[in-house]
Amino acid sequence: MRRTVIVIVLLCLTGVVVAQQGQVMPPYLKAGDTIAVVSPSSSPDSATVARGCATLRGWGYVPVVGPHALKSYHGFAGTADERAADLLWALGDPSVRAVMCSRGGDGAVQVLKRISLEVFAQHPKWLIGFSDATALHSAVVAAGGMSIHGSMCDGISMRGERDSVNIIMRRLLEGRLPRYEVPSHPYDQQGEAKGILVGGNLSVFCGLAGSDYDFLNRADEGLILFMEDTHESMTKVDRMLHQLEIRGVLSKLKGIIVGHFSKYKYPENDFADMYEMLHEYLQHYDIPVCYDFPVGHHSQQNLPMVEGCVVHMRVTREGTQIEFTNTF
Repeated sequence: MRRTVIVIVLLCLTGVVVAQQGQVMPPYLKAGDTIAVVSPSSSPDSATVARGCATLRGWGYVPVVGPHALKSYHGFAGTADERAADLLWALGDPSVRAVMCSRGGDGAVQVLKRISLEVFAQHPKWLIGFSDATALHSAVVAAGGMSIHGSMCDGISMRGERDSVNIIMRRLLEGRLPRYEVPSHPYDQQGEAKGILVGGNLSVFCGLAGSDYDFLNRADEGLILFMEDTHESMTKVDRMLHQLEIRGVLSKLKGIIVGHFSKYKYPENDFADMYEMLHEYLQHYDIPVCYDFPVGHHSQQNLPMVEGCVVHMRVTREGTQIEFTNTF
């Protein structure tokens, strides 16, 4: 695997809530603010949650664990009603300024049907997580908001105080948007684009197709899509790409960021790896495409990505630049 070099430029933003291209940016955080830790998906390990809370306290925040966040019910963190109640509490309580998922797994989609899009729209707060939390990110963006695709309790607690990813997350919560630079990949498709960033776990957001919670319903507005996945075969990923094509999504995208695909069986269908299969498919679209971007499961970095935010994407022979901005 190639060594990824990241150059970070932090852009300081002012203001509390900024509207851009119809999206509402939640208020940024300051020392002493409360972050709710909830478990909308699988049941977490209590020790991991405790370590994550300790990390948040080290950042100067006050973590509060949801009433049902440590429960276990058939592998989930409580019943769907209990998990939804925790998320509704975190969104509705004015003393809570941000919401972090304890872990991913499965089950967030069960929570969505118990929470209307209006709730996400009426209570703009930074919601942090990835993997199964992609379902929540999709709902937030569909409701006109923004959220942070990034590490949860286990991820932030495993990284040191000076870890670059933790530093990016902390400064992002404080109001400074990142700019990423990564080396080129042989399958990169050069070009430049600007659009609203959406994405996350491919199988999760494809599972929301046709629902009100699907951020890809906004494909006509100019989206840049990032995708990652784990434990999915090339055949299943191929099927999901065809689903996106048949829906007319791929032909409307301004750019694609291919993150990490891990723990799948290969070779398969004569492809050496997942990236070769994806390249065979995506090369027919005349848009910039970046491969092996450090985001997703089992990525050493899993860089924070601001969903619903405008990004400027530039893919050249030297590498890829992804710059988050507050203007179109």
